[in-house]
Amino acid sequence: MDSFQNDEKNRLNRGGFFGFQKAVAEASQVFVLTDENVAMFWLPEVEHWLGRHVVDIVIKPGEKYKTLQTIQRVWNVMMRHHADRQALLVNLGGGVITDLGGFAASCYQRGIRFVNIPTTLLAMVDAAIGGKTGIDFGGCKNQIGTFAEPIEVIINPVFLSTLPEREILSGLVEMLKYGYISRPEMLEANRDNFQDYVLMAGDVKREIVSRDFREQGLRKVLNFGHTLGHAIESHSLTQSSSLLHGEAVALGMGAALWLSVQCCHLDEKVLIDFEKRLPELLLETQISFDEADIEPVMKYLAHDKKNKGGKVQFVLLEALAKPVLDVEVAPEMMRQALAYIFNKLQNR
Repeated sequence: MDSFQNDEKNRLNRGGFFGFQKAVAEASQVFVLTDENVAMFWLPEVEHWLGRHVVDIVIKPGEKYKTLQTIQRVWNVMMRHHADRQALLVNLGGGVITDLGGFAASCYQRGIRFVNIPTTLLAMVDAAIGGKTGIDFGGCKNQIGTFAEPIEVIINPVFLSTLPEREILSGLVEMLKYGYISRPEMLEANRDNFQDYVLMAGDVKREIVSRDFREQGLRKVLNFGHTLGHAIESHSLTQSSSLLHGEAVALGMGAALWLSVQCCHLDEKVLIDFEKRLPELLLETQISFDEADIEPVMKYLAHDKKNKGGKVQFVLLEALAKPVLDVEVAPEMMRQALAYIFNKLQNR
């Protein structure tokens, strides 16, 4: 049985699935962007499901290929096949693919339509939703990008059947983020029951994005854990082994909760409960940091997109589901937060 096409019981898409099929049928050409890992498991099945000739663009997997050079390769393939403004790009993969593919589509001939089909838990609940696209540049995460909405996001948990445990845990971190900033019941999500919360997570993000698409106010809450998390992730990419996005965000959330206790009077029990979960969330990573890594991470904060007037802006909590935006934190306090979370990482 074709597990993708016939798994109607498990299909969790939100919105016009038949509208997507119509867009595929009407497109002048269909391109499918994916990476080598996803292609091995799912590309032939998705090609069959699309039901028409497609042009495959298969890139190497991993954050280190989320670059301008990869984008140029995508555009070159499209130009060689004379893609016009009626072409459709299908992004089949995790957050790297949906970010990179969305950016490629939003710029090609000033914008063509694209669809995201996320294949990782993290992409299903976060990266594929909300219209943020981009690439890494100058050693910094998502430094170049656009706001551009996919015409559809098709979510199907069948893809999770081939996902490594480490990727599941990485996605679980982003699901827990929604528990801290919006719906505390999502803090009940764990490795065994996470599929019960996939739709709730996506709906939380859609609701926030619908009220503030270009991140002028409310949408900033989605950056909880990401300010230091992105800096930690960027630093890890310079090491012999790197963190997955969710793993870096787990460290960033731990640091943000510590800062919330210090700066916003958050009940320390929230931080203690998170400390108990951290070893599970980082179960599959071997990387560790110490005090020598603090200053390199601090340097990446200077390039954070949320900075204002050269000052780093944090999202912190005064209570569960009560985020506080645009909190300025003194550099020494940031160093203490990093020292705190790096110590927890070493002793997990």
